[in-house]
Amino acid sequence: MGRQWSSLGLWLVSALVAGISANKFSVLRSPESVVFREGNWPIPGERIPDVAALSMGFSIEDDLSWPGLAVGDLFRRPRATVLVTVTGTDKLILPKSGISYPVENAVPFSLDGVANAIHTLFSEETPVVVQLAPSEERVYMVGKANSVFEDLSVTLRQLRNRLFQENSILASLPLNSLSRNSEVDLLFLSELQVLHDITSLLSRHKHLAKDHSPDLYSLELSGLEEIGKRYGEDSQQFKDASQILADSLQKFADEMYSLYGGNAVVEVVTVKTFDTPFVRKSRSILQSTSQSKPENPFNLAYSYNFDYAVVFNIVFWFMIAMAIAVIVISYNLWNMDPGYDSIIYRMTNQKIRMD
Repeated sequence: MGRQWSSLGLWLVSALVAGISANKFSVLRSPESVVFREGNWPIPGERIPDVAALSMGFSIEDDLSWPGLAVGDLFRRPRATVLVTVTGTDKLILPKSGISYPVENAVPFSLDGVANAIHTLFSEETPVVVQLAPSEERVYMVGKANSVFEDLSVTLRQLRNRLFQENSILASLPLNSLSRNSEVDLLFLSELQVLHDITSLLSRHKHLAKDHSPDLYSLELSGLEEIGKRYGEDSQQFKDASQILADSLQKFADEMYSLYGGNAVVEVVTVKTFDTPFVRKSRSILQSTSQSKPENPFNLAYSYNFDYAVVFNIVFWFMIAMAIAVIVISYNLWNMDPGYDSIIYRMTNQKIRMD
């Protein structure tokens, strides 16, 4: 009897801990070349960008010992990675077909490093890089995204006007307890409208999903959090909004996966609240690249980049191969017998005979 009570107590404690740290990292769609293993391995919140980078085939500075991501096909990487971050809930009921992992240490993260890597490595092919936070009016686009998504609503005024157009989601989306007259509800619905507009605009430019450069979509949705603050998490409005958001995310994932021919990774991160506030550094195209270097009174050498070993080996062995090739060619030319019937001496002998 005592053992039963002790096991029951341990189960309750584990359930309580799981309920407290119920933030999730879910993979809704992924191609066969990217393998996510079934398991309950927690992933640190600050390493989520590294998972996105590795799944796209990019290298990272620190090794990732998380067993959830296996080594897939190195020669066939996904054409697009879509990461949607939902704040304000950790109980979003997503479809069972996906894979979910608990998130520990849910600190704010950014995919700026992945976006910079794509922009640097594929600058000539102009890939699509879109980073949006509709509720904060924050947008960052690189490459062909500037022309394809130029009509995308990004400000609060544009989002409100977009909802009341003829082809908006209000005509087909069941609102249930949500209202068109509430600013909080409209903010939540406008984020769903952005998801619909992205797939709609991308379907008009399907050639972007067929090129060889990888694309990146990073979306931050906080409309559900505002509904929870306004009505409470036990309200009918919050429950209806959660169900509508879950269905919209699954539809968005299926459409993006289909547009990229089944070669896209769609991930969703749901967090109740972030542990630390996130301050994003603003980027400006007018910002000068030259920065004042701090004084170094000890004349210390600068720290090497993590790609230094790779570049050094490439240059070193290429120089050795070139030196050996020059020596071998020079030796053979120096010791070549003029009497051989080669094309060089054949032309020379004919000229001598004619003279």
